[in-house]
Amino acid sequence: MPTPEFVVELRRKIGHDPLWLPGVGGVVFDDDGRVLLGRRADNGRWAIITGMVEPGEQPAVALRREIEEETGVAVEVEYLLATGVDGPITFPNGDVCTFLTLDFRCRWVSGTARVNDDESLDVRWFPLDDLPPLNPRHLALVQEAGAFDGVTRFVP
Repeated sequence: MPTPEFVVELRRKIGHDPLWLPGVGGVVFDDDGRVLLGRRADNGRWAIITGMVEPGEQPAVALRREIEEETGVAVEVEYLLATGVDGPITFPNGDVCTFLTLDFRCRWVSGTARVNDDESLDVRWFPLDDLPPLNPRHLALVQEAGAFDGVTRFVP
């Protein structure tokens, strides 16, 4: 996966030391109530679409950008579902990151779901009753987004 240039620059200065980064995730629904998932190239697992917020970028703008870059799908960001912290995560190269993640419910606007970059092996729409295996956090987000009551969840 390509590392954003701002992270590459920071890594030149701090090496593998822990880095705190803002991230976004999107649970995207189409008009038939199916959810958009990508099979990640780095670990082969199915996941909601996620990415990093660039310096100065608004989170919803970052999420729309990430979803379109990775899947070819344009979305409307509807609601903030949850906030939480993921990590610390140690990557194979030794870099350590912790992510402050903002997860949103989104609605498909246009585009055909496809692998649109090198970050995914597959991209598909799934009915909520026939999801592939997801990590517990992403599964909970998909379930919460499907029954969203308008109240953002803050992970304790």
